[in-house]
Order: sequence, then C-alpha cells, then structure tokens
Amino acid sequence: MSVHELKRPPIAASAPWRVDLPQALDQMRHWAQVSPLQPALRHKRHGQWVVWRWIDALRDVERLADGLRQQGFTEDSRLALSGAFEPNLLLLALAAQHIGGERLTLADNLDAESLHKALWRSRPTHAFVQGRQTQQLWLDHGQTLLEFAALLGPTEPPQRWHRWAQGAQLWSEEGTQWQDGLTVVFEQWLSSGHSLAFPESPGSASRDRREVAPSGLLLSAERLQRLATEIDSRLAPQGTWRRRLCDWAIAHPQRPLQRLIKNRVRRLLGFHNLHFIWQATRTPDARPAPTWLNEFKRDTA
Repeated sequence: MSVHELKRPPIAASAPWRVDLPQALDQMRHWAQVSPLQPALRHKRHGQWVVWRWIDALRDVERLADGLRQQGFTEDSRLALSGAFEPNLLLLALAAQHIGGERLTLADNLDAESLHKALWRSRPTHAFVQGRQTQQLWLDHGQTLLEFAALLGPTEPPQRWHRWAQGAQLWSEEGTQWQDGLTVVFEQWLSSGHSLAFPESPGSASRDRREVAPSGLLLSAERLQRLATEIDSRLAPQGTWRRRLCDWAIAHPQRPLQRLIKNRVRRLLGFHNLHFIWQATRTPDARPAPTWLNEFKRDTA
C-alpha cells in the first residue's frame, strides 16, 4: 500500500473519477463526539481482526492530513485511490477532503495502456495504490512510492478485536473497480454510524463474512451476481431432488423444515443476521438475484 507523487499537467478532466463527500467529515466528527469508543471500522489483518473506534478514526484522519500536507498536498491537489476498500483507503480519502483537495478512484485492474490514459486524463497530483501488480504499473510510469505509515506518523496500532459486539454491522468486499462504490460506502457508513467491516483479501471474503455475520451488505451489481454464483455453488446440483427441496424451502419458508434449510444456507454464507443489501437500481438487462436475496435488497436510484 503506497502513495505515489505524480507530475501535474496543467489541465485535468477528472470528473469521471471524482468522489464527492460533502458531509463526510462533519458526520465523522458527529460520531466521534457522540460515540467515541464505539467501533467504527474493522479489518482482518494477518488473520486477526483489528478495530478503529470513532475517535481513533478521526484522529487518524487528522494525522494523515498533516502527512499529506508534508507531501505537498493542498486544496488544489488531486488524490487518486486504487485498490480494495479498507480503512487505510477510506481514512486517506477523508484526509484529502480535510485539506480540500479532490478525491479520485481508479480501478486497480487496468492494463498499462488503460492506466496511462486514465492518468493522463485525470492527472492526479498524488495517489494511494494497493496491490503489488498495480504498484508495479505505477513504478513503470516512473513514480516514487511512499509507505502509508510515513503519512500517518507514530501512532498506536489499531486494537485487536476478539469478540463481536451486538448491533448493526455493515460489510464491504468491494474496491475501486466499482466506480461509485466509495461514495456509496461513505454515505451508508457515516449516515448510519454503524460499524463497517472489510475482509482480509478477496479470497478470504466468504470466510471472513461468516465471522462478521453482517446486518447490511454494500454491493455493486457485479458483486451481487458473483454472490449469486457463490450461493448456487453451495446448493445441491440443478435437477436433483435435494436442489428441488432446497429451492422449494427457500421460496416458501413458512414451515419449520423450510426455515431450517433456508437458515442453513444463510449461515453458510454469513447472512444469518442480514437485514438489507444495498443495491443500485437494476438495469433492464441485469440478471435476477436468487429468490431469497430479493427480500433483502434495498434498491437506490
């Protein structure tokens, strides 16, 4: 996870990548004041869950803002963010807003040519990039890498978390490939004041999700379809009597047996506490979600 400084061309067309967070800092300050010791962010690192309380998150934003200023970041600067959503990326985006600079998100799966075009058009002055392959692409563009810790400066490490508190838990396993995702995550997290958790990696998302048992999912249309595929892979094969029984139970969960089967599927996926799935309004050509997921979807225009 690194920060890159870029040469700044005179004109930027950054609108397609821009992230607007008009109320985010005010909302964070609110939760840091009314619920300072409550968990704000959770992230699994090296096999263990760590937690940022609201007051910790706000202090880190202020430290990161100081670090960015030392790197020449001003209200006229543009910070590009690329990689998985997790606390470092979110807090750095808020730090850039604290200073008044622009925030941009660039997908982390761009090839060299696409990345060059995106950088030439958006023309960020600074960038935070995750993933070794993505970092190498930035290095190939002649950029200097700085460690995230250098921006944050000396500070207490996040607390280890061994038990989950009762209450609402938001969950995200997305990244900057979801162009509008960062705005959605900030809106849902900071407007609700609920804790927001992230998996250690895409490969561990299913396992980590089961440990969290979130009450709300923040999903892009693409991720929802992948989730549907994951659900299908955990059920009996199509055409078998066990699959017909499972589909019947999921569609008609009124009786004890049906509820038992449906709840077992939900628990396997870490959805036994699920109350809603945030989902952008579906396009006409979008594939339908599994029947039992539809009851949780909260369509948003």
